Amino acid sequence: MTHTDTAPAQFFGHPRGLATLFFTEFFERFSYYGMRALLVLFLTASLAKGGLGVDNKTAGAIYGIYTGAVYLFALPGGWIADRLLGQRKSVWYGGIMIALGHFMMATPITEMFYLGLLMIALGTGLLKPNISAIVGDLYRGQPGARRDAGFSLFYMGINLGGALAPLVSGTIGETLGYHWGFLTAGVAMLIGLFQYRMTSHYLGDAGLLPKSSTPAERRRSGQWLLGGLSILAITIASILAGFISINAAQVANTMGQVMLVCAVGFFGSVLLWGGLEAAEKKRVLVIIVFFLCAALFWAGFEQAATTFNLFARDLTDRSLFGGWFEGHQHPTSWYQTINSLYIILLSPFFAWLWIALGRRHLDPSAPLKFGFGLILLGLGFAVLIGAAQLILSTGGKVGPQWLLLTYLLHTCGELCLSPIGLSNVTKLAPTRFASQMMGTWFLGAAIGNLVAGLIGGEIGSEVATMPTEFTHMTLIGVGAGAVVLLATPILRRWMGPIH
Repeated sequence: MTHTDTAPAQFFGHPRGLATLFFTEFFERFSYYGMRALLVLFLTASLAKGGLGVDNKTAGAIYGIYTGAVYLFALPGGWIADRLLGQRKSVWYGGIMIALGHFMMATPITEMFYLGLLMIALGTGLLKPNISAIVGDLYRGQPGARRDAGFSLFYMGINLGGALAPLVSGTIGETLGYHWGFLTAGVAMLIGLFQYRMTSHYLGDAGLLPKSSTPAERRRSGQWLLGGLSILAITIASILAGFISINAAQVANTMGQVMLVCAVGFFGSVLLWGGLEAAEKKRVLVIIVFFLCAALFWAGFEQAATTFNLFARDLTDRSLFGGWFEGHQHPTSWYQTINSLYIILLSPFFAWLWIALGRRHLDPSAPLKFGFGLILLGLGFAVLIGAAQLILSTGGKVGPQWLLLTYLLHTCGELCLSPIGLSNVTKLAPTRFASQMMGTWFLGAAIGNLVAGLIGGEIGSEVATMPTEFTHMTLIGVGAGAVVLLATPILRRWMGPIH
């Protein structure tokens, strides 16, 4: 019997190792959301104000490339853990890369800033998928309800970190200087790494060894990894030397096209040559629908750090508590904490709601929840139509209630779609393609984040076009949600008895 199996329950009735992972994830998310709250603000701030003076469109493209890469690198991050390092070492080295990336961003050298973004994306891709896998490994052989409760606590760490980071790193970055804000994000990651190393013995053997551990497999995998890193290093060196010129918008568009080709290629190969039975093919078709819905949802939702961040900075009256700050306006980044606060407050309600409806045999099916999520996304943008029209008619700023209501609707949409999609992909995926299907779920998030950056740069560039742009987003969200609701009977039949 392993140490993990016999470890006493010391963290809210769960294995003590859960606390190790809880605080590691808390500080990693603190570092991520602290930097994320400042990223577009720093890019678009003038040189005189300590920023890079980038236009909104370019800033949106850079943000989209970065956040898309974070999710995209989760695919090789899982591969590296399975074949070379194991999940425990992957989390450790990923955290080191994240901390280094933040410290690189804290320097006043522009090239170091962009290299820091790349370092954080690579490190997050190595840490993020593997720390969740270790949580699951802690509960081997234990009841599913206990595992679900453990993951609920773990995700609370994510949202606590996301809620506190903009208030700390964001405030420091906007008052003392953006580089100081990036520095605090790096320090937070170091704290997380320190406690991870000091308390890792509580994890027992969870995530300790790679799944493919034969010398031959490791040697081949190492060669592939070395080749990939060499190509990346040569590309970076060529860009820094001026041999390759890049345009952020072009890179983002190319990156999006490549990801779409990967998605189409994967799903097409599974359907045509995967040797699936008819029922399995129908379930894969449902996953494709969920994939498209998720990509669309994140394309709207993740404008929180682009469109909504710029809207908060330029068009929102931030005078409440503003007397403590220069210009009598509280920091823009404070609004980036709202979603995490709503998640913390509303998650118990939604968990109760689904259970209560289930007892009455009224629990909405997964397609219905996806449809509701997209409609709520569209309604969130509808709120901002009124705000933009008010700004144009008065020539002034609007109160914070408009953004707060938009965030509320989008968070409710997230709770209808995100956890439901993750759960159902694991249920619907053919067994031999389960891991790859989960990878495509992350690919959908990557595409959505990339598009969010591109759209956010466009919408945040001109106030006069905002009502029209927000109307388009409303119609897309509500229209897509309505289509999913209408298609629910067909999708439920294709899903089979698991819905």
